[in-house]
Amino acid sequence: MAETPDIRDRRIHTDLAHLRSLAQAARALSFLPRQPARSALNGRHASRLRGRGLNFEELRNYQVGDDPRTIDWKVTARTGEPYVRVYTEERDRPALLVVDQRLSMFFGTKLNMKSVTAAEAAALAAFRIRAQGDRVGGIVFSDQAVAELRPKASAAALNRLVSTIAEANCALNVDLDVEPSMPLNTPLEKASRIATTGNLILVFSDFAETDDRTEMLVRRMAQHNDVILFPVTDLVATQLPSAARLVVSDGQLQAELDLRDGTVSARIEEVVGARVARAIGWAQKYGIPVLPLTTARETLPQLRELLGLGRGAG
Repeated sequence: MAETPDIRDRRIHTDLAHLRSLAQAARALSFLPRQPARSALNGRHASRLRGRGLNFEELRNYQVGDDPRTIDWKVTARTGEPYVRVYTEERDRPALLVVDQRLSMFFGTKLNMKSVTAAEAAALAAFRIRAQGDRVGGIVFSDQAVAELRPKASAAALNRLVSTIAEANCALNVDLDVEPSMPLNTPLEKASRIATTGNLILVFSDFAETDDRTEMLVRRMAQHNDVILFPVTDLVATQLPSAARLVVSDGQLQAELDLRDGTVSARIEEVVGARVARAIGWAQKYGIPVLPLTTARETLPQLRELLGLGRGAG
């Protein structure tokens, strides 16, 4: 797959070369069950991370030193001799990254666009997961299309995923024809069909266009998989200027918002804040870890702090 062209301002768009440059820094991160003390995945959330499972390998005669808990009592009773079940740890586990690159993500007021923060965080996670030996794939979606990449254990598959993220990010622009926004349910339904059990599922999104079915899909995936939500927000949700007028556009229609009217500011904050509130509500109800990201800061230091590693470089 051809590389996307170099983009001058990576706060607005991120190109493939930049995402690839995150590979080395990603090695400091970890999404495995054992977490640093200050990690947002520590404590009760760590119990949700199952790690790699065990595969049954063989039945064999009991030998001195074997763990008695591995004795297969049914076979032992049938044969009259003690037998044990031998297991080996799975070599890898599949991880599926759900990456939102809809037009609602093409927004930012401080440092990055939400789409850039999501793309960088997803790339960092993809590099780290593959480096620890696990399969990695993704569902990368815009308002027009959904790219489905099933988890595989190869450098080519990793490159294809990162390339797809970069291409979707670079395709975002204010001149796109306005279409009905793709509901988050569409990529989540695809993810639930791919990740039936024992997967790690990471969702990077602003959680626009969600409803009761969205919650049902998240709950269903979390029953048999490890799910981590990464809601991406912008400071406009909580720090709107109180004495200003904003001109906003969806690419075709334009409107002026008078923020001196407190009801206008309150309504904007209510709508945007409700998205994150829903994700946090799911976390509380179903024990799903939530790692919130903001466009106001560099992505890597945020992830490092959320995973209990300190700011570090970057």
